Amino acid sequence: MNTILLAVPGGMSIALIAIAILLLFGGKKIPQLMRGMGSGINEFKKGIKEGEGDAKKDEDKETEKLN
Repeated sequence: MNTILLAVPGGMSIALIAIAILLLFGGKKIPQLMRGMGSGINEFKKGIKEGEGDAKKDEDKETEKLN
């Protein structure tokens, strides 16, 4: 039997998790939580892009110094 399939949650598990989240946070808080999570993901992606841009600039400066 493949052990990787045992780690994947089924439909009943997902339903129980959703019910638990609904009970913990309530219906009004969930949209606020999702909005906050979405903006956090966007900020993370922007930070990664800025980091890649900074790394490329540093690499360009190093190649100019060598030439």
